[in-house]
Amino acid sequence: MAKREERAVTIPIADDPESGLALDGLYVAPAPGVEDPGGAVIAPPHPLYGGSMDSPVVAELSWAFARSGLATLRFDWRGVGASAGTPSGDLAHAVADYGGALAQLAESVSGRLVAAGYSFGAAAAILAAARAPRVRSLVLVAPPPALIDREALAARAVDVLILTGEHDAIAPAAKLEAIAKDLPRGRFVRIDEADHFFGAGLADLGKAVTRSLGGSASGAL
Repeated sequence: MAKREERAVTIPIADDPESGLALDGLYVAPAPGVEDPGGAVIAPPHPLYGGSMDSPVVAELSWAFARSGLATLRFDWRGVGASAGTPSGDLAHAVADYGGALAQLAESVSGRLVAAGYSFGAAAAILAAARAPRVRSLVLVAPPPALIDREALAARAVDVLILTGEHDAIAPAAKLEAIAKDLPRGRFVRIDEADHFFGAGLADLGKAVTRSLGGSASGAL
């Protein structure tokens, strides 16, 4: 498959009270020639702890989705990088940011959407996806169990893939596996030798996501 380049985009946050608030993002178009191509939004970890779209985990997820033919959109939270606004650890702000990215991607592709995120970004993905009917799949990397809204996660019948490292003390494998088993369409993958920051196991994470997509550009897991 020919390499598709990322390009910089601006993401308006229409439902935010801060007039003119916009986020910085990187977009990859879907593979050419795909009928009803899907797309994936990938959210970074916590903005107050260095979380940005330059995270190696976020970049790896973007690569994995693009390799399957999907369009991808990763972004910086408000106040991070070139994104406008003030950095915030408020999950409601994160959901508004994520919702803006989903709305922008929905205008770019006609197919199903995947909501993905890493750590804090995964928690925001769950809540934003609950409000977005075109999201049919969730890919959640190392979501801290305390941040998972179980009601929102189970609100819609979507495919849910949860991945974490075997040595992750922040998002323990045993707890996340139990959550995945409680979901009618949940799956769990433990990444060997990895911790929460994926200094090891990053390539295995990307391969696991690519395998789950099965080469589909429709957004189905």
